[in-house]
Amino acid sequence: MKKIILNFEKKDSNFKELVQEAFNKDILNFLVSRETHSELKNVERVKIYSKDLELSPEFKILTNTDNLQTSLKENQGNAKVGIYKELKTKQDEREIVELSKTRLIDFIIVSARDWKVIPFENLIADMHLAETDLIAEVETLKEAELMLKTLEKGVDGILMTPKDANEIIELKNLIQASFHVELTTARVVSIENIPEADRVCIDTSSLLHFGEGFLVGSTAAGFCLIHSETFESKFVASRPFRVNSGDVSAYVLVPSEDPEIVYRTSYLSELKGGRKVLAVNYKGEARIVSIGRVKIETRPMLRFELEAFKGEVPITLSCICQNAETIRLVTPEGKAISVVDIKKGDEVLVHVGPGATHFGTAIKETIIEK
Repeated sequence: MKKIILNFEKKDSNFKELVQEAFNKDILNFLVSRETHSELKNVERVKIYSKDLELSPEFKILTNTDNLQTSLKENQGNAKVGIYKELKTKQDEREIVELSKTRLIDFIIVSARDWKVIPFENLIADMHLAETDLIAEVETLKEAELMLKTLEKGVDGILMTPKDANEIIELKNLIQASFHVELTTARVVSIENIPEADRVCIDTSSLLHFGEGFLVGSTAAGFCLIHSETFESKFVASRPFRVNSGDVSAYVLVPSEDPEIVYRTSYLSELKGGRKVLAVNYKGEARIVSIGRVKIETRPMLRFELEAFKGEVPITLSCICQNAETIRLVTPEGKAISVVDIKKGDEVLVHVGPGATHFGTAIKETIIEK
């Protein structure tokens, strides 16, 4: 899990509200000053970072490396020691890398106010095997997301001064560990031709992998795993960023804004560039990808009705796909199978849904979809 350190050196008017929201989201790494230390020093589980070494914090932050050896010798107890370093020049970058190689310090907090991406790409590349954590100081959520994903691996953590409670919630969402969507098998009960319908292609800004696609269904009862177009053929090139997802009325699983809930649903017709969607593989491993564009065109379709089980209770679900060889569902073994080759009685992977949603959010309510 990536580390979030919240800068609480100043005691603003919403200080207590921000601290409480941090507790709610289980973010417990706080950078404090003499002004705020008394408010937090006796709170259970809180990990205190400070540049004021007289406060005896658990994580001591040195701002001057000239007397590093002396400072380390004076370190008492089990406190971890880090460096705060402003990165303005290439020489600063080299010094940070060299410091990480000494194995004398536990973390380095780097502030880069002008050039950001290239210096941090260099630092991540040079430090990703080091035991010293690389912490990026950021000012905005966009910067935080950028730093956490640069070179795919990203920095080990971020330091940020939250402006409001919503920023703390969004920060927590950024570092959520990869999550899992439970998949099960469903048997095809019937297949029906639909002469024409408006179908939706979702082109993402990420490369999708073999065995990976989107979970799409005509009702909230359940969703079929529709495979990405990662396959080459003699008639068409692969489109590894695309999932030909279904008709405009279908639901697709998208990430929830509530960190306690894995997903919500969205109609395919609602999606557009800049939105996010859940990419799920045949093992149920899910990740969030961004949409680059959505294409809606009229095409012949196939409607699959399927039966799955939740315990011993049968669940009827359905999915409408374009009638073409490049659209594939996924077998229980993880193999992609073209919709034109699927027959009654075949089994495919599905996710049994909540069964009732209100504006995409699952609710306990009697709703009949058929």
